[in-house]
Amino acid sequence: MELQTQRRSTGLKGTHLRGLETTATYDPATQEFILNSPTVTSIKWWPGGLGKTSNHAIVLAQLYTQGQCKGLHAFIVPIRQLGTHEPLPGITVGDIGPKFGYDEMDNGYLKMDNFRIPRENMLMKYAQVEPDGTYVKPLSDKLTYGTMVFIRSLIVGDSARSLSRACTIAIRYSAVRHQSELKPGEPEPQILDYQTQQYKLFPLLATAYAFHFVGAYIKDTYRRISGDINEGDLSELPELHALTAGLKAFTSWTANAGIEECRMACGGHGYSRCSGIPDIYVTFTPSCTYEGENTVMMLQTARFLVKSYTQVSSGQRVTGMVSYLNDLSRQRIQPQHVAARTVTVRLNDPVSLVEAYKARAAWLVEAAAKNLEAELNHRRSKEDAWNKTSVDLVQASEAHCHYVIVKLFTAKLAEISNAAVRAVLTELCLLYALCGISKNTGDFLQAGILTDAQITQVKQRVKELLAVIRLNAVALVDSFDFHDSHLGSVLGRYDGNVYENMFEWAKKSPLNKTEVHESFHKHLKPMQAKL
Repeated sequence: MELQTQRRSTGLKGTHLRGLETTATYDPATQEFILNSPTVTSIKWWPGGLGKTSNHAIVLAQLYTQGQCKGLHAFIVPIRQLGTHEPLPGITVGDIGPKFGYDEMDNGYLKMDNFRIPRENMLMKYAQVEPDGTYVKPLSDKLTYGTMVFIRSLIVGDSARSLSRACTIAIRYSAVRHQSELKPGEPEPQILDYQTQQYKLFPLLATAYAFHFVGAYIKDTYRRISGDINEGDLSELPELHALTAGLKAFTSWTANAGIEECRMACGGHGYSRCSGIPDIYVTFTPSCTYEGENTVMMLQTARFLVKSYTQVSSGQRVTGMVSYLNDLSRQRIQPQHVAARTVTVRLNDPVSLVEAYKARAAWLVEAAAKNLEAELNHRRSKEDAWNKTSVDLVQASEAHCHYVIVKLFTAKLAEISNAAVRAVLTELCLLYALCGISKNTGDFLQAGILTDAQITQVKQRVKELLAVIRLNAVALVDSFDFHDSHLGSVLGRYDGNVYENMFEWAKKSPLNKTEVHESFHKHLKPMQAKL
């Protein structure tokens, strides 16, 4: 990414790709591309391994050939001598300095001053530049973003794994830690027996399972659609782009907040690095901003949703995960119409809850699209109207992603042949769906999907599910099968020997290498001598 796109997106990877300033100008006389960073803001910033390690980089730049700009394309650029590892002439490269975390990674900067590379160094799987400078267009401009789509799909799976690790640590420790009295005179209970602790952790456990299934779905979908693209079928590419963008944002936001919740659920010891959770957090939190800042990702999803809504409004039918828009009424929803809707949601039926989430998503997408239309009717420019509606658009995208996750979690239940396992996962699925309703009651009430009485039942059912899931909570995190070496946590050890190992861990602190620290002789002892 570049410094300019960094300012615009506050991300680890620039989001405003069309605004990239790095240029690659083709010279047919030598059959070379001339790479140039024309401004300070065009300096590449953040790529991992660039600072001191890499000797080649894949650089995105604006392609110029035959006097015309052909947009962003990728180029393999050598940046260091293979023998000496010195930067090549015309290359300025280095480390960007300390960060919030990832200290072991040499994230770097790269500036190119009219640096020449052979024509063959352009990645030409889709678009091509012929020796005379003739440009051959790709089947679709969106194919350029294939790598980003792939990485975003991986982040969904990483969200599941990172949240699963944090849940494993917090739930195991909550089963080891005893505190206070539930009843006078009785032994201190495990803190996992407190409903408030269950309310913190069990919805996150359910979320981790939900994200696991969604991550697997996205991975499989990416592979399937990539195969279709190789056969020339690009029909599903727009939805794949929109779905990976939205789910990347939704899952990383949720997991990021959930990891911190797990840390706090461990009390003071959660703040110690021996808990393992601080390292999980600082390693995962960049996911919210790299490969696309999350708010911008949600707005990309919103563009697809608005386009799909517009197609439905014009009489066309849409497919895939947005097919629920086909059922929307063509008339503007008025409050009295909302109140008159029939409520048929069964709170103990995951399939019925999917329908509730579907109705919420449709309602918010329609509301956002109509608000956008109203702004346009006020003679605002498209850009200004979009900005004035962006909060509504993000909420619509979040609701769409939430629906997709509940739908996929529910669909997974039918694939489980073991009745006992299916029953436990059904409880988790219900908890995930009902907690989502509890946190978004305004939407479900305002849209007329649920009644006040049903919202009360939702909250009561959530508390009942906490007690049921408590019986299998430790087994559910054990099933993630994290080895202690991978978990990296004293609090979340599989054998439960927390306090003995915490003491051993503390004794290994560098400050404990000597009984008396050198600072005593250097500072304190001279001060004492003056007293």
